[in-house]
Amino acid sequence: MLDRRFVIENAALVKENCARRGVSADVDGVVALDAHRKARQAELDELNRRANEVARSIGKAPDPAQREARKEEGRRLRQQAAVVEAELQRIEAELDRLLRAIPNLTHPAAPVGMEPVEIRRGATPIRQFDFAPRDHVQLAEKLDLVDFESAARVAGHGFYFLKNEAVLLELALVRYAMEILAEEGFTLTSTPDLARNEILEGIGFLPRGPETQIYSIEGTDLSLVATAEITLGGMLAGQIVDARFLPLKLGGISHCFRTEAGAHGRATRGLFRVHQFTKVEMFAFTLPEQSDAMLDELCRIECRIFDGLGIPYRVIDTPSADLGGPAYRKFDLEAWMPGRGEFGEITSTSNCTDYQARRLGIRYRVEGEKGTRFLHTLNGTAVAVARALVAILENYQQADGSVVIPEVLRPWVGKDVLVPKS
Repeated sequence: MLDRRFVIENAALVKENCARRGVSADVDGVVALDAHRKARQAELDELNRRANEVARSIGKAPDPAQREARKEEGRRLRQQAAVVEAELQRIEAELDRLLRAIPNLTHPAAPVGMEPVEIRRGATPIRQFDFAPRDHVQLAEKLDLVDFESAARVAGHGFYFLKNEAVLLELALVRYAMEILAEEGFTLTSTPDLARNEILEGIGFLPRGPETQIYSIEGTDLSLVATAEITLGGMLAGQIVDARFLPLKLGGISHCFRTEAGAHGRATRGLFRVHQFTKVEMFAFTLPEQSDAMLDELCRIECRIFDGLGIPYRVIDTPSADLGGPAYRKFDLEAWMPGRGEFGEITSTSNCTDYQARRLGIRYRVEGEKGTRFLHTLNGTAVAVARALVAILENYQQADGSVVIPEVLRPWVGKDVLVPKS
């Protein structure tokens, strides 16, 4: 979240930023409530001062009656102070709630409004088919790669069984992405699929409520993670990092669980928008002056991964209205999906500046300097397996329904081509 003092001293700027993002946040309420907090804090300080003054005077009272009267006055002042202190705690809690609803600031170069800006195209050009391309659901059916019907009986709509070579493709994509991240200097991890709700809230997810996209575990403070961004970011919650060890780059593999409530349209067909999938995530903790360059680095790595897969894509600068609350700036890779005849998002990378670190209490210390500061956090998708499978099946399909395996994945799949089952 944003620093309280910054919000109060720059209320007009913060309200303008909320308007650009299309977010309704009570900035004026923060300003008014903080003024009320200051007044009540001054009242509490005065009550405590008077109580301390009375306590010091008890021993100097000339007779027992006066000493008892001063003790009674001290008790009365302490009771009044307790009432004010309880109110201050309620005010602080409400201030925190209002501050958490305010989104991060927006990079001045990010597009304003709802229209994204295409920055560049990938190394692989869009293929011109000499036949009508099928979508991945049709291809997967002919190749016997995915079973949606059985999964619906087991877990409901939006789940799936991967079968046969699709299982090998999933493992190959994970191994391919992890090897690249290792080459790029990331520490590799396999993360929990559950996290405490306070960690989800710190990263910027709503564990509960009508707008949540999270599966929560009833009777606990745990939820299934929607991305390893949650678990990787939570690794340093409440910690102080030596600045000499920054940037810290983590690569994490996890399952991801999303309710996708309200999702509809063509994007819900097949594997593109599902309730569970495997993902390799990148996460970075940096000094503030390093985060802009790190965002470019994470985007470069995403491009390297999909250029290596031979998937045509474009990089877009996400507009202000589509930025999530924590994101200062976000780049998306959108792969060309021949079955849909349009681009579809396959990765995203965001610079969240100190927004998440402030909520999670993650700071850094510079040797020889007093105090600590909030570091910056960034996240980026290396490979979201389900959507990568969509892109591979549709872009590598052949007229006879077969699918060529990207060369970089063949050592793990053990085949060059997938052919329709009889």
